[in-house]
Amino acid sequence: MKTKKFAIILSGSGVFDGAEIHESTLTMLSIAKAGGTYQCFAPDKEQAHVINHLTGEEMPEKRNVLIEAARIARGNIKPLSEFSLDDFDMIVFPGGFGVAKNFCSFAFEGPDCEVDQEVETVVKSAVEKGLPIGALCISPVLMARILPAVDVTIGEDQETAEAISTMGGSHYITDHGEVIIDEKYKLVTTPCYMLDATIQQIAEGTDNIVKELIYLSENP
Repeated sequence: MKTKKFAIILSGSGVFDGAEIHESTLTMLSIAKAGGTYQCFAPDKEQAHVINHLTGEEMPEKRNVLIEAARIARGNIKPLSEFSLDDFDMIVFPGGFGVAKNFCSFAFEGPDCEVDQEVETVVKSAVEKGLPIGALCISPVLMARILPAVDVTIGEDQETAEAISTMGGSHYITDHGEVIIDEKYKLVTTPCYMLDATIQQIAEGTDNIVKELIYLSENP
């Protein structure tokens, strides 16, 4: 059986201004347990802002999304500009506020948010080619902004679910580890830390995302 190749798209490092670290690393572990391989990518751009994860306060400094994401990837990461659809079987977007701040402006502008052009191109191109996409935690709002009439879940947060509806998507309430599959887009979503989750429940979600992505890749 062909080894499945995953692209993991990171939005920085740290839940409040970048990629959620548990979701990112557990995605890597789920891929490895399933016999797949992965390569991390991130946009080479400035973060929206920097948050002190001890106090929750904004810090008076600037950081780069790619450089910060390299912390999670242990340096093995490439600029998103180097991503090629031909090299991968599927894509995963872990959550974290970086998705809503660095990949789009949802954290600041809600349903009227703008999407990073590089990120939008990757998502649309993957859909056009039929590559399955996984979106964890808050990442489904990014998909709702890019893809018309998409089916997603972020768990049960009413305000975020209403924003998804405003953007034209359909939201489905889910519990820990559960996934929603939009077959027309080959998109799989799960709530992860959008719920009050334990790290074991996050692992269940990443395992299920990876399992469904592999199934979709083998059953076009």
